[in-house]
Amino acid sequence: MDSPASIFTQVSREEASAALQEKGVHSSSSSKKPPRRSIFHSLFCCLCQETEPQPVNNNAPLLTEENGSLQKSTKYLLQEVKPQDAGRICVVIDLDETLVHSSFKPVSNADFIIPVEIDGTVHQVYVLKRPHVDEFLRRMGEMFECVLFTASLAKYADPVADLLDKWGAFRARLFRESCAFHRGNYVKDLSRLGRELNKLVIVDNSPASYIFHPDNAVPVVSWFDDMSDTELLDLIPFFEKLRGVDDVYSVLRQRRTAS
Repeated sequence: MDSPASIFTQVSREEASAALQEKGVHSSSSSKKPPRRSIFHSLFCCLCQETEPQPVNNNAPLLTEENGSLQKSTKYLLQEVKPQDAGRICVVIDLDETLVHSSFKPVSNADFIIPVEIDGTVHQVYVLKRPHVDEFLRRMGEMFECVLFTASLAKYADPVADLLDKWGAFRARLFRESCAFHRGNYVKDLSRLGRELNKLVIVDNSPASYIFHPDNAVPVVSWFDDMSDTELLDLIPFFEKLRGVDDVYSVLRQRRTAS
């Protein structure tokens, strides 16, 4: 199944248009296979390499961590914490294969159909919601300062988020231009958010996305179309325990040890 999520995160517009002309491409567990140069492989592999980096916003200075706190800087990716979120942990949440899966091929049970323009042509993107995503987002929005952070282009991810987030759980949305391009991957540099790192967590299916801050990660299994999946539902009790802690590192360390 063609995956626009992979297209919008990892290939150029020209490559995406070319890929849409091809037929007979099928999804598989290729996300676990070594990267290949083929454009078709890049449709399914979120870790594929690019020959040239895309423009990214690297104007915000990198921050250094000292005793779990951020050093002062003048520019961050996020605005000041809103009064409603004062004292809350910030949870950064990925989109594709974490909350939803998308396809250019028609899907009979699609939850959303998003029109996306690529090189002057409008294509329909069929979006499936991961099971229990509604309950997950509703509960996360009640407990944390939630931020959507995706390596996808905004013209695809923004309308998906509009339809997905019925509760206003996401206080902010960050897209590809907010990522750092590092060794062929778009990395979500948590030090640029303007939040204390010891009160910040990232939920993501791709380890490459949080390679700069692996100790802040709550990894999730990539999701495509398994309607019996309970990953998001199973995470809720953990986050209920995480709510209000002074230092996320100790709790996340215990979680890694237990698993």
